[in-house]
Amino acid sequence: MPLFAKPGRLLLPLTLMLLTTALHAGDPVRIAAASDLRYALDDIVNLYREVHPDTAIEVIYGSSGKMTTQIINGAPYDIFFSADIAFPQQLKEKGLTTTEPAVYAIGRIVIWSNTLNAAKLTLEDLTSDAITRVAIAQPAHAPYGLRAKEAMQAAGVWDAVQSKLVFGENIAHAAQMAESGAAQVGIIALSLARFPELARHDHYLIDNALHNPLTQGYVVTRRGGNMPEALAFAGFMATDKVHDIMIRYGFVMPE
Repeated sequence: MPLFAKPGRLLLPLTLMLLTTALHAGDPVRIAAASDLRYALDDIVNLYREVHPDTAIEVIYGSSGKMTTQIINGAPYDIFFSADIAFPQQLKEKGLTTTEPAVYAIGRIVIWSNTLNAAKLTLEDLTSDAITRVAIAQPAHAPYGLRAKEAMQAAGVWDAVQSKLVFGENIAHAAQMAESGAAQVGIIALSLARFPELARHDHYLIDNALHNPLTQGYVVTRRGGNMPEALAFAGFMATDKVHDIMIRYGFVMPE
């Protein structure tokens, strides 16, 4: 009996491993992405599908901080595009990544409005009694919201504007609030202001000296490391065609 027990012990784990690999091979590449990428990454995914029509890709957009927490808690994401490279670095420190965190872009923030000429607005103008609601992303977990707070603090208007602030769950939500009229003005990502629907209105580019850099980073998660398709898409981000799309949406490419 012992002679036959050893192969049996090996057979079951091997079968389970092969079954798991087969099931995983049919899964789509699941991407968690910061909301400032909503339009740029959609274009990039469509471009990738032209070359790799058989690769299924799912993208979920949200705040970088919340998505980091989700990945730590086991969310099945294969690639993570964060608006702040500090979050992918946090995942690496916890042993949850396959690749090293890499910078894919530098973001910018702007003042945008659906009803006012934002091109003529400055941060100081946000203290005006004529402006009663200003939308920003929640600074506690959204890098773009934190940079908006830093810029207002540097401009000396944070205390005067605090009572007017309405917070979006992420930067796309903040932009939606400004677009819908729930806020008269929004401090949003340049990449969103460049989207055709929002680009019909002018914006004011906030001096990046007023806040810490929006150094955006991405990483292939430990789960994604078992998917050749995830690694291939991550490599695609370094191509010139992708950089052209990112630049079109106002991102600054790393040197």
